[in-house]
Parts: sequence; C-alpha cells; structure tokens
Amino acid sequence: MRIARIAHPRGMSFGVVEGDGPGATVSEIDGHPFGEIATTGQSWSLEDVRLMAPMLPSKVVCVGRNYAAHAAEQDAAVPTEPLLFLKPSTSVIGPGDAIRIPPQSQRVDHEAELAIVIGTPGARRVTDPDEAAAAIFGYTCANDVTARDLQKSDNQWTRAKGFDSFCPLGPWIETEVDVADIEVRCEVNASVRQLGRTKDMIFSPLAVVSYVSHIMTLLPGDVILTGTPEGIEPMVAGDTVSVSIEHIGTLTNTVVNLD
Repeated sequence: MRIARIAHPRGMSFGVVEGDGPGATVSEIDGHPFGEIATTGQSWSLEDVRLMAPMLPSKVVCVGRNYAAHAAEQDAAVPTEPLLFLKPSTSVIGPGDAIRIPPQSQRVDHEAELAIVIGTPGARRVTDPDEAAAAIFGYTCANDVTARDLQKSDNQWTRAKGFDSFCPLGPWIETEVDVADIEVRCEVNASVRQLGRTKDMIFSPLAVVSYVSHIMTLLPGDVILTGTPEGIEPMVAGDTVSVSIEHIGTLTNTVVNLD
C-alpha cells in the first residue's frame, strides 16, 4: 500500500495512492495512517493534488558509511557498528520542493538513500528481528543532501547535514515491499550518478532499527536513513535530482541557490 501526505482543495490529509500514470488516484484517509486504515470516501486524481513530504518526523536518524564502496570513495574506514547522526525536522521537504544551496558551502552533494518510516508507538530497546520488522510502517525515498566541504572542515556533521531543505523525502510510503535486495538510483538531469543495491548494506534495516532503539525511543513517523551507495557528486543550481528506489517510487527535486 502506498501512503501519501497530500495538499488538496479541502486542506491536507493522508491518502492511499492507487494505480499508476495518468489514471492514478488518491483516497483520503480518515485521520492518521497508523493502525487500521479507514478512508473517508473522498478521492482525487493524483494529478490534482500536491504530494508533500510523506511524514513530518520528530527526528531523522541517519546511518553513515553503510555501503563499503561509499566509505572507500571517501577514504574512510568501514564502521564496525552503525555510525549515526541526526538531521533536524526542519531539513525535511517533499517531492517537487527545491533543495536550496546555502552560501556557506561551495560543494553540496546528493546522497540517494532508502528511508525507514517507523509506525510503532514507542519502539525502544528492540532486540528480536520480528519486533524490529513490526516497528517499521514502511519505506520511502530520501536524499541525504550534504555540504561536503563543511562536513570535512567541521569536527562533526550537524552543520553539513542540517540546512533547511537538506532532507527531501517521498513521494510516498510503501508499506508492503521487501527491501532485502532492491535498486537505489540517483539521476541528475537524467544522467545516472549513483546505482547500488540494498543487499550491499553493511547493516540491514532491521539491524539499524534495533541499534537506534537502544539509544533513543523511536516514535510513529520518525525516519531513519539507511546510508548511500557510491557515486556521490555535487549538485548546482538549475539541476534536477531524482532518487529512485525499486518497487517504491521516484523522488524528484530541483536545485536553487539560497539568496
């Protein structure tokens, strides 16, 4: 099931996306999508609504260097346990929104990533794989936008990862997908920059959920970014960047300079 957050003529709500292409529709969900989903009977053509970031998380937890080839391209060691950092909720934007290049940075890179969306209230100290799987509501596409020069100059990654617009998410959440071995792709102006598979992750999504839950309580709607494959490169104003994940969808954003 594909769950989107949409802006429509009556306001904003969650909806179930059905179909593909020009005939796709979205049916409004009554309330939030966690638990048993009920629709209101109202539906729209997908073309007539605006897709927004599928969740507004209380926190975005990220895993660094979770693909060995990505660690190698940065001349960095492969972590022996998940390497975590946070992005603020204010970094989240949705499909079609602009990634804004800040004047403080001379190099801002794309990082295509599979994102986990938590659904269980209060996931804490999860140890069993089945319990970790039950805590996951679904998956979406993410772009862990990074000011690479600031990442290298600072002693920690908060500034480089935390600018407004540095966490595009979308286009929706897919709740029924096997992510053990699916393609993760990034295209800039229709040219392929990154192409990897989730089977090459060092730490699996279930392992990551368990690890993070032993540090902080995960709340419904929280997002975990699972790392990026090799191929990171800069983006510049005027670019169009698309993150595509097999069986989930495509997240597309433009790039502009922040005046």
